[in-house]
Formats: sequence, structure tokens, C-alpha cells
Amino acid sequence: MSMEAGTNMPQNPTGGDILVRVMRRHGIDTAFGVISIHNLPLIEAVDRELNFVAVRHEAAAVNAADAYARASGRFGVALTSTGTGAGNAAGSMVEALTAGSRVLHITGQIDSEYLGSNRGVIHEVPRQLQMLHAVSGYARTIFNAKDAEADLEEAIAHLLSVPHTPASLEWPIDLQYLALPDDQRPADMASQPSASIDEDAVTEAVKLLSQAKRPLIWAGGGAAGAGSPLTELVHRLGAGLLTSNSGRGVVPEDDDHVLGNFATTPEAAALIADSDLLLSVGTHFRSNETKHYSMTLPRPHIQLDIDPAALGRVYPADVGLGGDSRVLLEEILGQLTTSSVEPGWTERVRATRRSVRDALTDYIGGYAEICESLRRRLDRESVIARDVTIPSSQWGNRLLEIYSRETNIFPLGGGIGQGLAMGIGAACARPGIPTAVIVGDGGLAVHLGELASLGGSGAWCVVLVFNDNGYGVLRNMQKANGFAEAGVNLYTPDFEMLAGSLQLPFWRVAGPGRFDQALVEALAVRGPAIIEIDVAALQPAPGAFVPPVHIPSRNH
Repeated sequence: MSMEAGTNMPQNPTGGDILVRVMRRHGIDTAFGVISIHNLPLIEAVDRELNFVAVRHEAAAVNAADAYARASGRFGVALTSTGTGAGNAAGSMVEALTAGSRVLHITGQIDSEYLGSNRGVIHEVPRQLQMLHAVSGYARTIFNAKDAEADLEEAIAHLLSVPHTPASLEWPIDLQYLALPDDQRPADMASQPSASIDEDAVTEAVKLLSQAKRPLIWAGGGAAGAGSPLTELVHRLGAGLLTSNSGRGVVPEDDDHVLGNFATTPEAAALIADSDLLLSVGTHFRSNETKHYSMTLPRPHIQLDIDPAALGRVYPADVGLGGDSRVLLEEILGQLTTSSVEPGWTERVRATRRSVRDALTDYIGGYAEICESLRRRLDRESVIARDVTIPSSQWGNRLLEIYSRETNIFPLGGGIGQGLAMGIGAACARPGIPTAVIVGDGGLAVHLGELASLGGSGAWCVVLVFNDNGYGVLRNMQKANGFAEAGVNLYTPDFEMLAGSLQLPFWRVAGPGRFDQALVEALAVRGPAIIEIDVAALQPAPGAFVPPVHIPSRNH
């Protein structure tokens, strides 16, 4: 039966109305997903009452919810089907787990009476809950229609606790229909115990910091939320601030104490070698950011991390402090009264900051004008979502300045093809500010259908497609290591025709001096737009980027 335009059919309440109530309670107005017979009540209610963004693939739903969470500072909601749908979402849940992102993944499930029967109910999959446990920090099944709201709140309580990890709920379809808002049992809202601080370790850390003559600080994603005390400490000590990729923007990168994500460069290596103390804040010292752990870091090393098991795990910690980075840094600042930084150290930090940026700007050739244009034309609060591609790995993750961590969105786990969906999610979280997405032609093709999702969303999002007709990162790696080219040269779409078929505004940039005008025009659309950059036409030609992947030697 059809409905007249503008009329509302009366709806029987379902579990979807409970989900809407919970989302509103927590200030969440958007969910991403793929509709199915096993999540229909949930999506119907969200679409009716809030904002449902339909995507084409469950992995994209999780990526979008992930980026929504990172850009908004709240949590993101992804709705998928059971069985294959939940399996499709699993890879992107791995990304959320790696990044410590607050994603609430709600997947359908077959009728509760048939759970575990293995009788071949459509979309049935054995051991789905075990799969969800493997890719989430929390996973459970809703077994009772009256427990739905309490189970949702328990999952959200997990999302809000630290360290952050995603949560998954599987919700049998019969219990989605039978869950009534007025029949829900009260949720048990357990408070989080306050963590104690090791005062002796704080005292020792303050002593070492006050004596340091050439201090450096290394901030990772665990420094999120600690920008104010971290900035104060950096300046009070006269220290240089290195960051992981994930820690970028905790202190705005136009601060002249910020060296940034340049630790592996020769210029930064010389500074690190001469430093007499390192304070690390919430960083895992990942392999690609430490030359596969071959870097030598300054000692003494004071390490702050929310996870006590991380203290000393990669590099020895002379003083280890477990706890929230903001609380610990404020405690240190409260006791730090003196600094012994030697004359000239802070200026050397600033000189190194300039030299690493100048060297990379020269090396990337024709990319430099694109990097400069993006930073000049985008808002300081614009999200720059980046897929795994040469422009991202070579300069987007380093040279393109980031001013707040929430705008620095990229696949921390290194999986290709996630950038576009992340851009959609981020744009939905910040609708009044333009979002830029950096993708390669190869990565974009992984989820090419999400261009249709972007068009349908109407989000203010400019997609920059850097086209080198293949997987350029891996092509360079093969060439640098003497391998034959295999699997890297791709049959690539005509992106102009593709954009036209979706009625998306399109620009193609081939050659120097043309990108800036294209970006100005694309941003003026205030909606979805695509700019294709012909990498072969960049002038001067960029230096090659070879990923920092360790290949073992056969020599003994």
C-alpha cells in the first residue's frame, strides 16, 4: 500500500524506537548501514526519527561510523545484517579496534528460537558471536526483548570507558520486533572506578624532567584530550614534540615546537641522538614509525599510557605511569617548578622542524602545490580523511598541517580502501565544514559503490582521486627491491564518466598551476564533488615513495 506524500503511517513500536531513544540520550543523530530483512525495524525507526545514511557495503558502514566517532568526539553507530553482512563488517571493525575507535556495531541475528540450531535459516552463520568477539572489545547477544535497552546501554558504557574499543551487539530479528519501549527493564549504569596515581613515579618523572637539558616528547593517539597540558609542558620545558601519525594535531602543528610525524628522517634522527630525555605519551611506537624498531630512543625514558601493559613493551621505560594522559600531565605540571634546558636547544628544535618540512617539500615536487592549496583553502576544522595511497603516506601524513586531532582521520591499521567511507562519516559529523578525502585510484575501486552513497548523502565532501593507474605504493616497493611488477597495474575507470553517471561535479587536473582553482570551485559546490589528479602530469616529478616495510636479509 502506498502512502501519500507528506503523510505518516502509524507505526507499531519496535526495538528500533528503543535504539532511537538511546541514541538521542547520548546525543547521536546519525547511523550508517545497509538495510536487510534482519535489521529492518532498526533502520525504519532511525530513518524515521533521526538520520540514516545508506551505504552500499557493510564495511563502509563501519568505516563511516568510525570516522563519525573520531570527528565528533562521541560514538558512531553502524547497522548491518547477520551472517554475510556481519562478516563484511569484520574487516572494518578490525580498523576500529586497532584505532581504539568508539563504534557501536549492531548486527541482526536470526530468530532467537533457532539460534544454534544449524538448520539453515537464511543468513544463519555458526559462531557469529565468536567472530564479533575477535573484532570488538565487547560483544554480546540480546536474548530478551525486555533487556534490549539495558544491553544497549551496557555496550555504550563499554565504549565510554578507557581504553576505547568498539562494541558489537547481535540482535535477533524477532526480538527487534517484540522489544517494546514501555517494557524495558532499567539499565544498570555502573560508574567507572577512578584510577589511582603512582605519586612516587610522578615525583621521579618530575625530577628527571626538571634536570633534562635536551628534552623531547613523543605523543601518540593516547594523548587525545590532553592537548592543553601537553602544550603547556612542551613550552615550559622548551622541548620538541614528535608525534606518531595518530598523535598529530593534539598540539596544533603550526606550533613551532611541533616536529610532528618526522621521527624517521635524518634531520630528526640527529636531534633524537643528542636528546638526553624522552617523555612518551600514549604512543605504541609502531613499526613503521620506528624503522621497524631499529631506532634508538633517548634515555631516560618516561612513559605515560592508559594501558599499564604498554609500559616498557616496545622500548624500556625508566619511569612508567599508567593512567589517563591528561590527568597525569596535569599532575606533572603541578609539581614541575624548574627547567634546565640548555641554551640553543629550543632553537635547534625549531630549525629541525623547518628543515624536515623544507626537505620533504622539495622531494615531493608537483605534489607540493596541492598540499599548500589544501591547507590554505580548507577550514582549520576541516577533516582531511586519507586512504592508504602515496599522497597520504608520503606527505599527507606529515607535511599537510593538522590543527586538531579530530580532523586527522586515516586507516591506522593500514588497510586500503577505507578512506572514502571515512570521509562520508566525517562529513556527516561536521555538516557545516567541508571535508576532503585523499584516495588513490586503486583504493577507491575497493569500494567504488560508495561514490553513490556519497552522492545520496549530499555531504559537503570533496574527493581527491590521485590516479597513477594502479597500486603505486606497492609498485615502488617492488621496483626498489628488485621484484617484477605483479598485481599492481590496474584497469582503471574513466572517473569523469563515472562521476557523470552519478551526477557528481567533476574536475580533472593535469599539470601544474591548475589544482587550486579546481579546489576553489569544488568547495563552492558545498556538496559532493570529485577532483581527479593525473599523477603522471605532476611537475616537477615527485621523488619515489617506498613504504617503510622490513624485508629480512638472507645474509648472516
